[in-house]
Amino acid sequence: MRQNPERRAALVDAAIEVLAREGMRGLTFRAVDAEADVPKGTASNYFANRDDLLTQIGGRFYERMAASASVAEALEGPRDRARLAALMRDLVDRITEFRSGYLALLELRLEATRRPALRDVLTRTIRADVEANIGFHLESGLPGDTTSVVALILALNQLITERLTLPGVYPEDRIHELVDELVDRVLPAG
Repeated sequence: MRQNPERRAALVDAAIEVLAREGMRGLTFRAVDAEADVPKGTASNYFANRDDLLTQIGGRFYERMAASASVAEALEGPRDRARLAALMRDLVDRITEFRSGYLALLELRLEATRRPALRDVLTRTIRADVEANIGFHLESGLPGDTTSVVALILALNQLITERLTLPGVYPEDRIHELVDELVDRVLPAG
């Protein structure tokens, strides 16, 4: 297997785009090569098989989301409900901006119901992300506890899913308002 990290990342990014656009059936090494604009056979030199590629896609989504977050900026100013709501609005926007990544992740979740190895990898990856978010939240001094963080994760994941898959369900001009309302319900004033 080839080891050029930049090329591997470009191939995984291309695979994310193919998976989001074409679904699981359209995700082939040939389609990834075409999307990445590399010679035929390149993807098969970097990934042992389709399961290897699927596993890499799941990890890459979280890499890209972590790279787009600024912890220092997140903690500027007071650490109150308003700051938490602003952080949640930013999170919804950042994930929505990486639409193909989130849609690819949804495809992977569905495929994981049929592939135990993929399910194991995604479970570990997503559990680690949830635990990291809980840890960050508790250490940051933002209001709320572990249950609050989990409730927000669950609610915002569904809101993001609706926003990306059925955008007419909740009006786009109300998304931030809905996020604020979710924060208010999870962390009532007083």
